[in-house]
Amino acid sequence: MKIKKGDHVVVTAGKDKGATGTVIAAYPDKNKVLVQGVNMIKINKKVTNQGVRGAKEGGITTQEAPIHVSNVQLVDPETKKATRVGYSVNEDGKKVRVSRASGKEI
Repeated sequence: MKIKKGDHVVVTAGKDKGATGTVIAAYPDKNKVLVQGVNMIKINKKVTNQGVRGAKEGGITTQEAPIHVSNVQLVDPETKKATRVGYSVNEDGKKVRVSRASGKEI
């Protein structure tokens, strides 16, 4: 999977098409990523008395749901546009990610 935690991505398909955000978590075994502020769903949380001084916490909350990695693209830091990602070996012999459009390291 070419997208990792901390990357800045743009959504290319789905109900949140065009939205940008940072990857919170990556799930390579499921080919999904969790993007901040994208694919928001409502969760019913059970009311518990675990809050500060016994305050009740619970009710309907919203949180991000994972989105398939094929529906997001990495944002090139220089051009600020979506770009495909490839791999290259640098002069130190390390494998690095490069932008397919500009050919520069990400």
